[in-house]
Amino acid sequence: MPTTSQRTSLFTESLIREMTRVANRHGAINLSQGFPDFDPPPVLIQAAKDAMDAGRHQYAITWGAPELRAALAKKITRFTGAPIDVDRELVVTCGATEAMMVAMMTVCDPGDKVGLFSPFYENYGADAILSGATPVHVPLHPPDYTFDPQELRRVFASGLKAFVLCNPSNPTGKVFTRAELEQIARLAEEFDVWIITDEVYEHIVYAPHVHTYFGTLPGMAKRTLSCSSLSKTFAITGWRLGYLQAPAEVIAQARKVHDFLTVGAAAPLQHAVVTGLNLPDSYYHGLAAEYAEKRDILLGYLDRTGLPYTRPQGAYYVMVDISCFGYASDLEFSHWMAKEIGVAPVPGSSFFAGGENRYVRLHYAKKAETLHAAGERLLKLKR
Repeated sequence: MPTTSQRTSLFTESLIREMTRVANRHGAINLSQGFPDFDPPPVLIQAAKDAMDAGRHQYAITWGAPELRAALAKKITRFTGAPIDVDRELVVTCGATEAMMVAMMTVCDPGDKVGLFSPFYENYGADAILSGATPVHVPLHPPDYTFDPQELRRVFASGLKAFVLCNPSNPTGKVFTRAELEQIARLAEEFDVWIITDEVYEHIVYAPHVHTYFGTLPGMAKRTLSCSSLSKTFAITGWRLGYLQAPAEVIAQARKVHDFLTVGAAAPLQHAVVTGLNLPDSYYHGLAAEYAEKRDILLGYLDRTGLPYTRPQGAYYVMVDISCFGYASDLEFSHWMAKEIGVAPVPGSSFFAGGENRYVRLHYAKKAETLHAAGERLLKLKR
């Protein structure tokens, strides 16, 4: 029999999705896969029903329904100050997951190098490999997850084609400062590198930290491919709606990749989410405040356990140091924790380039009562 492709042997199945199955098997509270256990805004649910009733059941325009692209452009300009050409600089995708894959395949050829901070969201490595590129890693050093400028420079100087920047960061919760982003920008300019950003948590940032859109830095609009999603902002992870914003000449190529990957995102949901994009600024302020409260609930319980962790500056994840338990494998620990403690984490090793078993990731995109229930169980980890 013929063999399967070599590239599929270079990465594993998602440990995040695996831990969801482990949580279900043991009846554990799932703090592994980052999806909410609460509904999106009621107006969004009604808009989806209305779109269905209006007969929005057939293909939308491949790169996005015109009204959605118009609403996205208006929203992007509202938060970045940058004008967007709705017909030439946007493509709507099946979530940010597809947006990242489209971006990677648009700018990378087989044999190219793609730079990643480590730890990184596990999809990025697989995306690079599926594009025929080789991932090259720059360590973010715990517990603050800062980078060494010289290590970063060496990777840029190694011949990168693209560099992936997740900000705010999954899994660390780090929000990169403007000064850090400017260091990346200078290297991108010096070594002529594309920057692919993942900014899905752009509106989940905790004071005094501030999110800076990389493409707004001087000279960066021309070399930035910005991936984002509506999933986290509106608690609609199952709707699978994302988008890619980039210069017109890049989007012209990206649309071709998107077309042959998925044809297009779900038409009725594209029409429905316009209602969410038209919500006032108060919605976004409330979103950050709501997640800050959820963060503080979970961190309060972690404080009582005595386990070290890195306080999130953005997104809705916390990295917890479990080295005191003495497990050689964080995967083994995570399975034990789901079964015996009743809370499912993600093994930190799934995010690091290699050789790291000290951490697990927990998320707090849950109702307050869910977080309190999880917290009471976590107290059994008290040292």
